Amino acid sequence: MLAALLYAVAQGEGIVKVTGEVGSGKTMLCRMLERRLPPHVDVLWLVNPTLAPHEVPYAIAAELGLDASGRRGDQVLRQLNDELIARHAAGRQVVLLVEEAQAMPLDSLEAVRLLTNLETARHKLLQIVLFGQPELDAHLALPRMRQLAERITHSFFVPALPPDQVGAFLAFRLRAAGHAGGALFTAAATRRIARASRGIIRRINILADKALLAAYADDAPAVLARHVRQAEHECGFARIAPALRPARRLLAAAAAAALGLAVLMVVIALWIASPALAQTSQPDAAAFAHLFNL
Repeated sequence: MLAALLYAVAQGEGIVKVTGEVGSGKTMLCRMLERRLPPHVDVLWLVNPTLAPHEVPYAIAAELGLDASGRRGDQVLRQLNDELIARHAAGRQVVLLVEEAQAMPLDSLEAVRLLTNLETARHKLLQIVLFGQPELDAHLALPRMRQLAERITHSFFVPALPPDQVGAFLAFRLRAAGHAGGALFTAAATRRIARASRGIIRRINILADKALLAAYADDAPAVLARHVRQAEHECGFARIAPALRPARRLLAAAAAAALGLAVLMVVIALWIASPALAQTSQPDAAAFAHLFNL
């Protein structure tokens, strides 16, 4: 994915979107992207998702090292355009990385989109990469955000880590920390971490850290499944089932309502058709229990 993302940014056209669940590694991917970009690329950051629309150009100007104090919004945009043209003429490429894009007000996202209008006859002067949670896709699906959605030329989704790769990931992290010995996590412990974390990188790291502490306190030579179980007890996410998507919640509620209505209709029909019950103006619980036992 990193190679594809580097390629998309190198094209310098449109907007690139990267989405993923909370803790899936979007920020890590963003930092890796910055480190791998060629030397001629200048990287700007927009890390404050609460910016108002009129504050966006000022934030970009500050990232470029421009003094925009006391200037009107249109003057700041002209200042940005002049600076970006100068950098383009000098062979520089400017990339704006926007983090937590799903938390930005829709009008602020539109202000970011307007920055793509800064261009020469052949090239965009500012390449934009949006990093956000899946809610960003819901925002872009709104009719009022159609212009921004149409400017997105490349979309990427950061998937959860497959269960069979969790062991390799843990070994890599241990080597990076300086561990040169054998495996510290047993196969059973690794499987339990994969299951409890559901492949989310941040959860894997938290569970592995707590399990290592539990193994250390137990004076064990390796992390066992019981140590991961202790770590799970300390992590709220390991005890909470994944929430249903809004659409699935709606379908589940509709299905439950339909089932309840169907059961009620059957009960009423059987009650009316039953001579024994027809003589009773207010059937008791035992009578209804008899109906469900038919």
